[in-house]
Amino acid sequence: MNNLAQTQRRQCWLYNQGLVSYLAALEWQRSLLQERLSNPKLNDVLILLEHPPVYTLGQGASLEFIKDIDNSYDVYRVERGGEVTYHCPGQLVGYPILNLQHYCKDLHWYLRQLEEVLIRVLAVYGLKGDRLPGLTGVWLEGRKVAAIGIKVSRWITMHGFALNICPDMSGFEQIVPCGISDKPVGSLAEWIPEINLEEVRSSVAVAFAEVFGVNLVELEPISRS
Repeated sequence: MNNLAQTQRRQCWLYNQGLVSYLAALEWQRSLLQERLSNPKLNDVLILLEHPPVYTLGQGASLEFIKDIDNSYDVYRVERGGEVTYHCPGQLVGYPILNLQHYCKDLHWYLRQLEEVLIRVLAVYGLKGDRLPGLTGVWLEGRKVAAIGIKVSRWITMHGFALNICPDMSGFEQIVPCGISDKPVGSLAEWIPEINLEEVRSSVAVAFAEVFGVNLVELEPISRS
């Protein structure tokens, strides 16, 4: 790509965060969303982070997909779509705050683009990520390695994707992940035991910039509890 084309690409701020509590990240997303609803000219944002162990349910999620969650775990129902899922360290979570009016005003398009980002990341490691008809997410040899759940307000997005890289998978045993009982979840470490989250973080950022055609501008991490 020539320099002129590069400078004409939309800028997207990148925050590479460490371990952030789910509620702190949720409050941050809501704040970024409100700022952009008030001023749509603000730059887009991509947050990459990890969460301490936590379960979340989409706004219409059914409690029947929760088996027996220990009382020591936090459980939150939030405004994203989708069923129950689990977050923990070793899973890379991405929260894009994008104004789709600058891309494509189509939620199915947006979901497919997020899948494409993750499929490209898997390809970096010689792994073939798959889509399954009628379902959202990315599968690897029949195991779901990435979940996606979004919320869009006046074409501005929040929530996003979670890619299982090297997490403790035992937390998934307490739920029916994403409400899909006949397809197991998996992590990249099952195929590449030595894989680590930090190297995949870089691959996700590169793939995101390619798929959405943006210039990522990395900013200093913001302190979040």
